[in-house]
Amino acid sequence: MTDSVTIRVLFFGQLKDATGCAERSLEVEAGATAGAVFDRLAGEHERLGVLKASILMAVNQEFATGGTVLREGDEVAFLPPVSGGSGPWVAAIEGEDGHFFALTRERIDSAALAARLTRASDGAVVTFEGVVRNNSGGRATRFLDYEGYEPMALKVIAEIGREMAVWHRIGRLAIVHRLGRLEIGEASVSVVVASPHRAAAFDAVREVMDLLKTRVPIWKKEHFEDGEVWVEGAWDASLPRP
Repeated sequence: MTDSVTIRVLFFGQLKDATGCAERSLEVEAGATAGAVFDRLAGEHERLGVLKASILMAVNQEFATGGTVLREGDEVAFLPPVSGGSGPWVAAIEGEDGHFFALTRERIDSAALAARLTRASDGAVVTFEGVVRNNSGGRATRFLDYEGYEPMALKVIAEIGREMAVWHRIGRLAIVHRLGRLEIGEASVSVVVASPHRAAAFDAVREVMDLLKTRVPIWKKEHFEDGEVWVEGAWDASLPRP
């Protein structure tokens, strides 16, 4: 029996800046937990310890607690608070139910998404776009950068969409989120709901946006004339804590 295992550790957003890397391979004792790995890394990088209360963990693309025991080859991701296209998709999920979920680095075509979803039985199509504005906190914004834990982000987006479709009894739903550099006026996210009734469609869009901002591992960096900053939000209180 081996006395150690090798794991892959991923860092995102401001944690990538704090550690100076996006990922690293780490050898840990057999039976080590995700929490123990974090504490070890926090000992090497003081900023991690400062941010500990707001960081969540994922093991193999599932939210996890600090007590999760790690095994050979596990992928461990440390996730800072989340910031609250018609072209080729970075990744996409389209099921037999007609829902569509995707990540893209191209401009989002919300009209094409609406056309993709709408059926003759629908009486309402509601579209919401989150758009990059030219200021934040009194500072002029030049552009934004979005990065995500891509496989997990798409998985969580799909979970949110399907959950809301059932809860609100809507017809079909699409959620597309941008990654990479976004200019002023571009849409960072599009949520489109097609439903027999307008009330359910409006309610679904509103709740989807609230959940996207607190559950999906995607981070936003704002670039100003005089600097740049990762935008800090807050995780959904229902998610597992370290």
